[in-house]
Amino acid sequence: MGSENPSPQNPGCKIMTFRPTLEEFRDFGKYIAYMESQGAHRAGLAKVIPPKEWKPRKTYDDIDDMVIPAPIQQVVTGQSGLFTQYNIQKKPMTVGEYRRLANSEKYCTPRHQDFEDLERKYWKNLTFVSPIYGADISGSLYDADVEEWNIGNLNTLLDMVEHECGIIIEGVNTPYLYFGMWKTTFAWHTEDMDLYSINYLHFGEPKSWYAIPPEHGKRLERLAKGTFCFLLCLDKPWLCSQG
Repeated sequence: MGSENPSPQNPGCKIMTFRPTLEEFRDFGKYIAYMESQGAHRAGLAKVIPPKEWKPRKTYDDIDDMVIPAPIQQVVTGQSGLFTQYNIQKKPMTVGEYRRLANSEKYCTPRHQDFEDLERKYWKNLTFVSPIYGADISGSLYDADVEEWNIGNLNTLLDMVEHECGIIIEGVNTPYLYFGMWKTTFAWHTEDMDLYSINYLHFGEPKSWYAIPPEHGKRLERLAKGTFCFLLCLDKPWLCSQG
């Protein structure tokens, strides 16, 4: 089994990277169990680099006419590390139109020396030039005949909920698509019902993730509750109480 972090326990809750072979990649459930046996779940996030032979889609040249039905403009306010994000729905646009917008001078990624330089630019300019996010689009870009790690059919208990019970929970047991640009952001959150979430980056620039190990999650929740409750109390004192 391929892993860049061979520790079986992962006591430091480090984010681990895995490089499965094509044979290992064929059994989704078995490989997830292997990752857990190495302690990957303790970090709250793990990275899997698929084998080079595996392709989820033959070509992406035919998606420009796909419609993003409800893109959102992400308006961020705040300072000193505390921010609030407001989402304003915009009119539908095609993927081609979105691509041109993302690569335009106004919205494109700024020049940077390395990831650390880009990260500094992100936090410094978070409240300027609100980006457009093509979020929560029902569907998948996977070819229908892809059997390995097909997000639309992972052969898990969630698939049974849909196939045997007829219950569809969009974004939980059905896939969602996201089209992002420089500074588009998905707020820090826990997954529905504390389930695992799986994301595949089809093309474009790398995505950046921040994660808190689950065993430290309550500490972050207490920090957020205390901080944002304080901010609310300054505006509307009756919203906060103790006991």
